[in-house]
Amino acid sequence: MVEYIPIFKLLIVLLVGIMILFFGLYVYLAVYSKQVRQKKSKEEVNLIEDRDNTKKEEKKIVPYGRFQGELDRKSIFEFMEFDEIVDDMIVRKNGTQYIMVLQCNGVNYDLMSEQEKISVEEGFVQFLNTLRFPVQLYIQSRTLNLKDIIDDYKSRVDSLASEIDKVDIKIAQANARNNKALVEKLEFEKRRKINVLEYGIDITDYVEKLSSNKNVLQQRTYVIVSYYSAEIGGNIDRYSKEEIYNMCFSELYTRCQNIASSLGTSEITSKILDSEELSELLYIAYNRDESEILNLNKIMNAQYDALYSTSKDVLQKKQEKLDQEINIAAIDIATDSILRADKLKQIEDIQKMQDKVLRNDKIKERALDLLDSYEEQLNPRVFELAKEEVNKHKALENNEEKEEKEDTEKETIKKASTTVRKKIVRRKKTEE
Repeated sequence: MVEYIPIFKLLIVLLVGIMILFFGLYVYLAVYSKQVRQKKSKEEVNLIEDRDNTKKEEKKIVPYGRFQGELDRKSIFEFMEFDEIVDDMIVRKNGTQYIMVLQCNGVNYDLMSEQEKISVEEGFVQFLNTLRFPVQLYIQSRTLNLKDIIDDYKSRVDSLASEIDKVDIKIAQANARNNKALVEKLEFEKRRKINVLEYGIDITDYVEKLSSNKNVLQQRTYVIVSYYSAEIGGNIDRYSKEEIYNMCFSELYTRCQNIASSLGTSEITSKILDSEELSELLYIAYNRDESEILNLNKIMNAQYDALYSTSKDVLQKKQEKLDQEINIAAIDIATDSILRADKLKQIEDIQKMQDKVLRNDKIKERALDLLDSYEEQLNPRVFELAKEEVNKHKALENNEEKEEKEDTEKETIKKASTTVRKKIVRRKKTEE
């Protein structure tokens, strides 16, 4: 047992020595790696600083991209890659390239029949075969501006309301002339216009609700047609800038018309964008996020680019007020003339009835004279009954004439009251 004790102590000493050795090695490696990391970080910092200094020197000397130094107005125009918009054309590359754009309205291909689909495909193939110059297709998605559509609907609804008022005036005039056929025709026209008016109001309300709940996206397709001034041929320097514009415009317009007619065979309608529409197209292309907030049409209508804004001229306001007063006076004159015409017609009817009464009296007297001349030849009872029949005939005619006169007076009073009531309502609407 005593022999094993020194060996055990020796093992313990060896283990402790090995542990101390590993600990020292660990410390050495940790310190060394820390020094290496610090040295490496210093080298990276120096490298970054050298790189930044080099970039600053290059920025002062060598241009990056197409820009040099700070961005100015000229650099921004170079970034947009076009010079100007003039005569419905986009001018590029210092007046050497001219572009005209066609906006195309698509067709609902999925809802077509097989024969219609084949016709559209053949028309598109014909369009491709007729191309003798390069074109580009550009698709742009934008938020649909429903405000213009709503304003258009409202203006049409207002025009329909004014047309209904005009039909009411015509109905009153037809009633005054006792033209029943024309009255029935005008009543049918009025009912039709009222139905269209109600439908238009419903459509306007629906579109307003649709625009308030969500944004409606619309995809538009454009055909880009280019023309280079070098295609004119000859010495271009002999032409002025305006002459080059005119020649390029003529050539581009001809090409666009050929494309529009070729696309028409596929039932695709198209139109050439004017300068303002081209500006809107480029504005949305370069400002996709801001185009919904700052709409170009709103900016143009608000006249933010104007030095000052003006209201209506005083003379124009006076003229509008005078026109309104003339319309009211015209309605009054028309209504009064209808009433006077009714009175004249009533007088004419009375005169005709009086003439008829006088004529009937003469006829009765003549009939009685004839009976008196045949009194000796007739049986006394027959003669007496004949005279009674003549008197009865006159009484019946007088009753019929009296009833006809009363009916005419009632109809005239009814028409006059209806006309006056419409006149009052029309005046109230005008005052409002």
